[in-house]
Amino acid sequence: MLIFTRKLGEKITIGDHTVVTLIEIKDNQVRLGIEAPRHISVHRQEVYERIRKANLASSEVAATDIMKASSILKDSQPDKELS
Repeated sequence: MLIFTRKLGEKITIGDHTVVTLIEIKDNQVRLGIEAPRHISVHRQEVYERIRKANLASSEVAATDIMKASSILKDSQPDKELS
């Protein structure tokens, strides 16, 4: 982990296209501004973890779902006649 010391208004550059600015320090909180290209997602860690878990859950396939899909595909195919 790289650790920086910054004053209000100072910035940190990540790569060529991402800039983090120290906006405010108030009590125990720090406000950061993050400028990044639209194709780069920026989330708080707890939000990122919820998104990741939801994506994993939605990508899981139950064996019963595979059996149902297989049955539907078999039923929808025309019968092949022997020559």
